[in-house]
Amino acid sequence: MRAIIVGSGAGGATVAKELSDKGMEVVLIEKGPTIEAKDASKYYANIDSEVEILRAFCLGGTTTVSAGNGVRALEKELRGLGIDLGEEFEDAERELGVRTLPDSHFGEGTKRIMVAAENLGFDVKKMPKFIDPAKCTPCGKCTSGCQNGAKWSAVEFVKAAEKNGAKIITDMPIDDIIVEDGEVAGVRSKGKVIPADIVVLSAGALETPRLLRKQGLPTTPNLFVDTFITAGGVLDGIKLNKEVTMNALITFEEFILSPHFSNRLVKRMDARGVKVSSEDVLGIMVKIKDEEVGEVNKDVKKVVTNRDAVLLSEGAAIAGSILEKAGADPSTFVSTPVRGAHPGGTARIGEAVDKNLATEVEGLYVADASVLPASPGAPPILTIVALAKYVSKIILNRS
Repeated sequence: MRAIIVGSGAGGATVAKELSDKGMEVVLIEKGPTIEAKDASKYYANIDSEVEILRAFCLGGTTTVSAGNGVRALEKELRGLGIDLGEEFEDAERELGVRTLPDSHFGEGTKRIMVAAENLGFDVKKMPKFIDPAKCTPCGKCTSGCQNGAKWSAVEFVKAAEKNGAKIITDMPIDDIIVEDGEVAGVRSKGKVIPADIVVLSAGALETPRLLRKQGLPTTPNLFVDTFITAGGVLDGIKLNKEVTMNALITFEEFILSPHFSNRLVKRMDARGVKVSSEDVLGIMVKIKDEEVGEVNKDVKKVVTNRDAVLLSEGAAIAGSILEKAGADPSTFVSTPVRGAHPGGTARIGEAVDKNLATEVEGLYVADASVLPASPGAPPILTIVALAKYVSKIILNRS
């Protein structure tokens, strides 16, 4: 029995590893190229919309440019849909090496933000990370591609699958799914047919629904992206830009705050006449559970709703109070344009797929952020890995 996995990000790489580990013939197909981890930032393929959507096309997908955050997201919501990922989360945390980093890996900027937030009465935690502290030399480049191989990316699972005998094909976009008599029969790329008994779509929430619609299969006319901004101000010599990205977590009902440097803060300050070095900026990300108002058709459109704007403003106000308490100059405060890094919800469980992540076509499954039932407002990689482990067990039991 042959399984084709479309996409090599958190979902696809995990399914490829799990299925090949049990002896199934696996072909993993990736639209982007094989790259060096340190060059990952060159492969961003962002979507220009009212909310800019961040993504990367390369082996390992967006995991190569993630901040390495390993939080459990949507666990309660998934359980309400009949999906208990307790065992899968534990397996994922163990395999990815999820842990909080030691104090030696916290820089002065993050420490100041944590202390300031605690003094203002907020609950502050260290961010769980899939980063090996023994390999990590804090450099601030987590989201540009790890320079030292310290951060887990899906490439590790791709390599494990290849070692198990899986065939890895890069630079090959999938044009269509082949369906015969209600059963999946393979995929088509550049006029070439690749046959399969099982196909798992893990192409991401912006590509997977397009492939489903080509077969007349249902998708979800919604899109969330965990919309975020970064607020920041000047604090001479703080060097947050050299620290581990998002190393602390402050959680609210509808958004999270986390220490974060962005070069866009420097550009915004420069536009206001504030000349500053990247080493002199202290910043906090505000990431919200955005409304699922967006669409993926020929073009991708994502907007900021009134509710989203209120949440971003509320989060920015709190971030500003923390930054000022931490010593940043309030007269220099700016924020970045709105962006989103976690597109999802476009083929959600209970609508486009069932609780087994299966479509209406026999043998066709989805294992990526498309299936998520709601905006997590938090990094979803660990949840996607857990879901991919979950669907892998279902596929293996049916084989």
